[in-house]
Amino acid sequence: MKILLRNGTLINQGEVEPTPLDILIVDGRIAALGRDIAAPDAQGIDLGGRVVSPGLIDLHVHLRDPGLTEKEDIASGGWSAAAGGFTSIVCMPNTKPPIDSVDIVLYIQEQAAVKSPVRVFVSGAITRGLAGQGLADLDNLARSGVVLFTDDGETVMNANLMRQALIRARELGLPVMPHCEDKNLSGPGVMHAGEVARQLGLPGQPASAEDVMVARDLILAGETGARLHLTHLSTARSVELVRLAKARGVKVTCDVTPHNLVLTDAAVAEVGANAKMYPPLRTEADVAALREGLADGTIDAIATDHAPHTEEEKARGCLEAPKGIVGLETTLAVCLDRLVHTGVITLPELLRKMTVNPARIIGLPQEGIVPGARADLTVIDPDYRWLVDREKFTSKGKNTPFHGWSLRGKPVLTMVGGKVVYREPGYWQGT
Repeated sequence: MKILLRNGTLINQGEVEPTPLDILIVDGRIAALGRDIAAPDAQGIDLGGRVVSPGLIDLHVHLRDPGLTEKEDIASGGWSAAAGGFTSIVCMPNTKPPIDSVDIVLYIQEQAAVKSPVRVFVSGAITRGLAGQGLADLDNLARSGVVLFTDDGETVMNANLMRQALIRARELGLPVMPHCEDKNLSGPGVMHAGEVARQLGLPGQPASAEDVMVARDLILAGETGARLHLTHLSTARSVELVRLAKARGVKVTCDVTPHNLVLTDAAVAEVGANAKMYPPLRTEADVAALREGLADGTIDAIATDHAPHTEEEKARGCLEAPKGIVGLETTLAVCLDRLVHTGVITLPELLRKMTVNPARIIGLPQEGIVPGARADLTVIDPDYRWLVDREKFTSKGKNTPFHGWSLRGKPVLTMVGGKVVYREPGYWQGT
């Protein structure tokens, strides 16, 4: 099978090619790059100068399979990822049962191979049953192919147990991605503890609930020499702690979600439970610090924390609704509209944090767009204007605070292994 992508503006590993190039793809791999490539037997797609990037990688996705497939499953989550421009995703272990055994890892890998249009990588639990009482079988999980260890959604509150996990993960060559929330401090809080929570009469959780666990795990990572990846940072102090740890040589990377970069706790008053997530939306000062950390390189990656729930669950209100929002189909667009077009970061910098940096964190080959590489590609129209409509989401989850937003920029074609797995509806007539 041959496909010729003509006239694409390549942003390759964060570097921009000065002139539009053609990309010839043969049997799932890039066969040639150049201008005016002649391939009369290839299917041609004229990109008209649109941006071509290595496929986006999401480090933090909840596929809900096994056990919670009324919310999402491997197929619906995979197609949702394709619609958002992602070609590879890492699924989280808080399923039922959790991903704390080789059997569950193999189940997801086998299901993904036949049901998902994108590549699905698996994370393994740090502790058995995500219960924080004893380590999972990290050795066998590593041998089965997990790319990191995490109890995402649950905190390993026992510091000695976390230290043991970091030591073993270092020996296995894999990063640990803790959920940084001191449960004693967050308590029953359903949003950030601040003025908005007081006005709404809702229990809040302080920023320190995140900060103290970030500090603890940075200390343990520094002591053990393990690779630590801190996910969904939300506070100004967390960013500063990571910045200091990096300067001291701690092997730490981190990511942030788009919703924590563009929304504050005021959104809870506007959209209710569809703005309830953990860590919660914080203050304008926290958002400013996250953006600064993104721009200066302290924050390595952007991840969705895609967390689908049923409409019935989210309709219970902020006190009882589960935490989390969907993000696969809106993340790139929100970042283009609110970060790139406003000058917070450049497009190449954004794509570096959604491609090469995530690949480096979980040890994937960083091939880029070069002859011989797998043709995992995302085509982006940075100026395409569209309206977010949750009813058009491919995901089963419709729980988003971005419904009705007018955004500028969107992925318009996604390719995995040389196969087109997503085309923006109504966009490509005549190409």
